[in-house]
Amino acid sequence: MNFLNLGILAHVDAGKTSLTERLLFNAGIIDSVGSVDGGSTQTDSMELERRRGITIQSAVVAFTLDDLTVNLIDTPGHTDFIAEVERALHVLDGAVLVVSAVEGVQAQTRVIMRTLKRLGVPTILFVNKVDRVGAREDELLRDIAAKLTPQILPMDIVRGIGTAGAEVEPLAFKDPEHFERAAEVLAAGSDAFLAAYLDEPDPLSALDCGAELAAQTRRGVAHPVYFGSAVTGAGVAALAEGIRRYLPSPTPEPSGRPRGTVFKVEHGARGQRLAYVRVRSGTLRPRERVTAYRRGAEGEIETSKGKVTGVEVFTGGTSTASGAAPPGGIAKVTGLSDIRIGDAIGSPDELGPGGLFTPPTLETIVRPVDPSERIRLRKALASLAERDPLVDPHLDELAGHMAVRLYGEVQKEVVASLLDEEFGIAVEFEQSRAIHIERVVRPVEALHEMGRWAPTSRPVTVGLRLEPGEPDSGLRYELEVERGSLTRALHNGVEETVHERFRRGPFGWAVTDCRVALTAAGYLGVASATDFREVTGLLLDQMLAEAGTWVFEPVHRFDIEFPAGSSSVVLQLLRDAAADISGQFSTDTTGYLSGTMATEAVVGFETRLPSVTRGQAVFVAQHDHYRPVRGTPPRRR
Repeated sequence: MNFLNLGILAHVDAGKTSLTERLLFNAGIIDSVGSVDGGSTQTDSMELERRRGITIQSAVVAFTLDDLTVNLIDTPGHTDFIAEVERALHVLDGAVLVVSAVEGVQAQTRVIMRTLKRLGVPTILFVNKVDRVGAREDELLRDIAAKLTPQILPMDIVRGIGTAGAEVEPLAFKDPEHFERAAEVLAAGSDAFLAAYLDEPDPLSALDCGAELAAQTRRGVAHPVYFGSAVTGAGVAALAEGIRRYLPSPTPEPSGRPRGTVFKVEHGARGQRLAYVRVRSGTLRPRERVTAYRRGAEGEIETSKGKVTGVEVFTGGTSTASGAAPPGGIAKVTGLSDIRIGDAIGSPDELGPGGLFTPPTLETIVRPVDPSERIRLRKALASLAERDPLVDPHLDELAGHMAVRLYGEVQKEVVASLLDEEFGIAVEFEQSRAIHIERVVRPVEALHEMGRWAPTSRPVTVGLRLEPGEPDSGLRYELEVERGSLTRALHNGVEETVHERFRRGPFGWAVTDCRVALTAAGYLGVASATDFREVTGLLLDQMLAEAGTWVFEPVHRFDIEFPAGSSSVVLQLLRDAAADISGQFSTDTTGYLSGTMATEAVVGFETRLPSVTRGQAVFVAQHDHYRPVRGTPPRRR
């Protein structure tokens, strides 16, 4: 059995969920096409998803194309849920990137395409909404080539574009004009194809453009472009054939112990944990004992063991059946009580390369409306964190309340809705605040020798060196002593204290992008991990005070599209937000701006933008870097 794990990705409202519905309808999985506005789609199962008409959590549905089983993963389009997109990208064999024929290449479309190209995910483009007034074809192809990738090949043409009766006609490689266009694109991606094209006296008859396009698409070099409408169904059958023909269906490895990746965790009706696993090799069966691998907070590999009690495979749409999960497919697995999103099953080699997107840079205090529900709120937030670890619920020690991390304000509504619908807890939030960091200013060393008083009389020796690191390098702890100089428990006492102490620097923010080395270690007689923890903690406090830290604020990179007549008010808003503009251009109808602004300013700007542009602006922002705070460094409450 051959599988294709396919992602459908797009800017919000481009029509990816509607396209999913149409593909399922054409495959005979559903009897009628659901409506996003009506809340009747297969993949938007959360009440908030149905109410708002947006995708928040990734969903899996299955259908067949001839002998190919497609596990289709519908992903969010809103930037607040970019972490959901990240998890899906780790398990995809190929992707369909949806572009609106009316709105065109939008800011989030560019972000997604950059990521797909960086990861080498084979990608087909589908231009949706050709039946809408204002739909474009040739102009849009030029935009795609300029803003996404030049290596595109349109596979059809649209008759009556911009009308309700728009129809799509396929182009054939036998047609000389289409052949020449295809040859130009394919020659740019392959020297061998270019040489054959130049050497053949009759290249139209001698060259197989279809086979070459399939090879280059699977390498992520070329990108077929299909036009159509998910609402009317025009062009969707041709897209399905393109998916079957041009995207890769990896050859499964049936032998050996099962290996795979967990990309989603949810709870079933009885509260049991359900893990969505992409099985890469072997067969995953009930009663299988498996080892899960994950990266710890500082990159170390951690393990947990468990026994699979149930395996369900997708049979059609969202329906599943109990059984064994073959290699290449996706399964819902129960019984692994300690499983988390991102875990690798069977081998650490299946772990992803780390975060594709930065963690959230906003946080907010969340309180129950009823103060007596504080304990229930903590348990509920811990449950939500199993599905999305980046939310990271934690106790704000000084405020005395729970805090959660966010990508944006829409996530507040999602968290509130989940807490209300699933746990019956009404909550309220404080204003979101940016999460700053601290970086060390200068290198320092410190030593405590056993038998000497300062800073403690503990019978241990600990020497440490603290050095600034490269930006985004994180906190690195290294040994410059022989491992045999301390037992594992004593080593752990030192390392754990380093990570614990650096969670709060002199200004209250996490200290990062630095290196801590253990330069001396020893003990006299009997020593405990507590001895090493105390000495290490006192040395680190002394070193941080001596080295000094400076506070850095997160900065977002943004792209804005807005009606051309709104440029002056948009520019004024950007000045009010102290934004730095790096790019600006416009057409007769639309203005485009790009630049950077402090994360702290993003929420206010995003709130004010719709009122000055009559709701017609598109604003996309994501974390870019940290910069030193100007003026008095803010202290974390």
